[in-house]
Amino acid sequence: MNDEPTKVVVNRKPPRAGMGRPKGSPNKTTALLKDAIIQAAEKAGGGNIVEYLTQQARLNPGPFMSLLGKVLPMQISGDEENPLKMIHTIERRIVRPRDRDR
Repeated sequence: MNDEPTKVVVNRKPPRAGMGRPKGSPNKTTALLKDAIIQAAEKAGGGNIVEYLTQQARLNPGPFMSLLGKVLPMQISGDEENPLKMIHTIERRIVRPRDRDR
């Protein structure tokens, strides 16, 4: 038999292995893609991204509204000094059908 001691192989990992990106930080591909899209929009608008987006709002209102819905905040709130005031009105109306048989 072999009298040499058995070698134990330990797979060492870097100290931060498996932790991933910090929460909320975009990955590199997403950041590069966003930058490319903004550059293309600026180029299409003659250096003015607002001009390009205004043009798209007129020419393609459906897709533009979809984009707008994605960038607007999901919840609107006031600040501590000027909170939003909600006004609720409940109105009851009695509507009688017109006499059609006359």
